[in-house]
Amino acid sequence: MKEETNLNVLLRSLKPELNEGEFVFCIVSDYNALQADEVIMQFTENEGTTIIIKKELADRLLLSYSFVASWITLTVHSSLEAVGLTAAFSSALANAGISCNVVAAFYHDHIFVDKNDAAKAMEIINRFAE
Repeated sequence: MKEETNLNVLLRSLKPELNEGEFVFCIVSDYNALQADEVIMQFTENEGTTIIIKKELADRLLLSYSFVASWITLTVHSSLEAVGLTAAFSSALANAGISCNVVAAFYHDHIFVDKNDAAKAMEIINRFAE
């Protein structure tokens, strides 16, 4: 799979997929109750470690959260060196009043939007292919 850097090609090739489930961002200090395959993302900041996990797991572990999200994966293999991709889709979502939280992984970009905005976000992102 070749990584793409050309913004026009990237935008026409986004092919977003809506992942099933509800997802939350939590702060954790103890990983003993978690399995590595249950954590979608982990990032350590000075203030603590953020994880993204399924809402039902957070509820089961009594972890607090304030934002319930849907997870959209852009299936195009975007290069980590690509310029303008995040700005393009985040601006389009912002213009529609949709906040997005973006995680860039090696192969794909992942967008977390309020669960109530998922269908509209998918519609907006799909417009780039037109």
